[in-house]
Amino acid sequence: MTAVSDTTPPADPQAPARVPEVRSITGLRIVAAVWVLLFHWKFTPLPDWERVRAFLTPVTDSGHLGVDLFYVISGFVITLTYVEKMGRRPRLGGWLRFWWARICRVWPAYALVVVLFGTWLLWRRSVDPAFYAYQGVQPDLGWRSWVEQLLLVQLWHRPDFDGASFVGATWSVSAEMAAYVAFPVLALVLWRLKRLPWWVLVAGAVALTVPAAWRSYDSGVIYWDYSWAERIFTCFGAGALVCLAVRTLQAGPVSGPRAARWAPRIAWVLALEAVLVIGWAAGRPYDRFATVTVLFPLLVGALALTDRGPSAFLSRPAVVLGGRISYSVYLVHVPVYEIFWTFQREVPQIAPGGPWTSFLVPNLPVVAIGLGWVLWRFVEEPARRRLRDLGRARRPRRPGAGGGYADGTMTHAAPEHSHARRGSTAPATRTDRQRVTEQ
Repeated sequence: MTAVSDTTPPADPQAPARVPEVRSITGLRIVAAVWVLLFHWKFTPLPDWERVRAFLTPVTDSGHLGVDLFYVISGFVITLTYVEKMGRRPRLGGWLRFWWARICRVWPAYALVVVLFGTWLLWRRSVDPAFYAYQGVQPDLGWRSWVEQLLLVQLWHRPDFDGASFVGATWSVSAEMAAYVAFPVLALVLWRLKRLPWWVLVAGAVALTVPAAWRSYDSGVIYWDYSWAERIFTCFGAGALVCLAVRTLQAGPVSGPRAARWAPRIAWVLALEAVLVIGWAAGRPYDRFATVTVLFPLLVGALALTDRGPSAFLSRPAVVLGGRISYSVYLVHVPVYEIFWTFQREVPQIAPGGPWTSFLVPNLPVVAIGLGWVLWRFVEEPARRRLRDLGRARRPRRPGAGGGYADGTMTHAAPEHSHARRGSTAPATRTDRQRVTEQ
C-alpha cells in the first residue's frame, strides 16, 4: 500500500528502486477494511437506524471475511514482490532483508496503537477490573503479555484469538506475521510450482479454500481450535498460487491478451456471485458466509489481469489512497469503537436513545477512516521509510530470474512511459496501472 507511481529510474544508480503497483489490488484493500469496520460497527446500539441496520445485515454479519480477503491479497502481493528476489536457493541474507522489510511495514503503526490502547486498558481496569475490554475473554495486561503484543507473537501459542490481543482485531496481524516468518520457505516451493500450467495453479488456490468453506456450508461453524492458523495459511497460500497463475497467463503471447480480454467479464461475474452467496447465507442459520471465500482468489486474479471492469473503479485515485491507508484504518477502528462504547455508558447524550447518538454512531466508521489516514500519513509511512533506509544494503538493481526484476516488477509491466511521476498531472497509462505494490 505504500508504493508510488513513479516509473522513472532513480538518478542515483545505488538509490532504492521504487516499487510499482497493481492499483486495483491496492484499491481492493479498502473494500476489505470497510467490510471489517462494518462488522464491528454493528455492535453499536442505534435504535433510530434499525431499518438501515436491517438492510446492511448481510454485509455487517459477513464482515469478518474481510480478514480472509486481506490474507488472499497479501499472499498475492508478497509472492509477486518477493518470489523472484528469494530465488531458487535459500539465502539467509535475502530472508533477513525480507523479514526486515515486513517489520518496517507492519510494526511502527501497530506498536504505537498497541501502546496507546494498552495504556487505555490499564486505566479502564483500574476503574472496572472485571470488564475493561469489549472482548469475550479479557486480555492479560501483565508484562509478559506486553512483550508478546509488541513482538507480534501473542497468537502463536493460542488455539483461539479471544483475549489474545489488546486491540481485539490485531490477532490477524499476529497471524500474518506468522505467514511472513514462514514465507521464505514457502517461496522455495512456489519457485518450483510456477512451472505448472495456470489452470492447475488456480485449481490449487481454490482447493485451499474449500475445507473451511465446506465446513461453513455444512455446519455453520467458522471457529475451532487453531482456525486462525488455517485461515491465514490457506488464504495466503491461495493468493500466492493465483499470483503464479496470473504471471503464467501474462507471459504467454496468446494467453496474455486473451486473459486480459476476458478478465473484466469474469471479475463482474465473480463480484455478483459473491453478493448472491452472501445474500443466500444471510437467510441461513448460524454462520455460512465463509462459503464465499472460494471466490476470493479467483476475484483477485481476475482484477490483476485487467484495468477494465471493476478494476477501473478500484484503480481510481481516491480508492487507491483508501487501499494504502487500509492497514492503519484497520488498526484504529476497534479503539475508536471501544472508547465510544465506554463513554456511552457515562454520557447520557450519546447513550442509546440519546439526542446525539443517531448522528454520532453512523459517523464512527468515518472517524476511524480519518484517524487511519492520520496514522498512515504521519506514522506508518515516515517510519517505514526511515527504518528501510537504516536496514537497506547499498547495492545496484539487478535482473531477477524467471521473467521478473529484483524490484518486483511484473514482466508484462515493463515501463513504457513516465507519465505517472510524482506530481505529474498526465494520466497514467495501462502499463503504469498494471503493477504490484509492496503491501
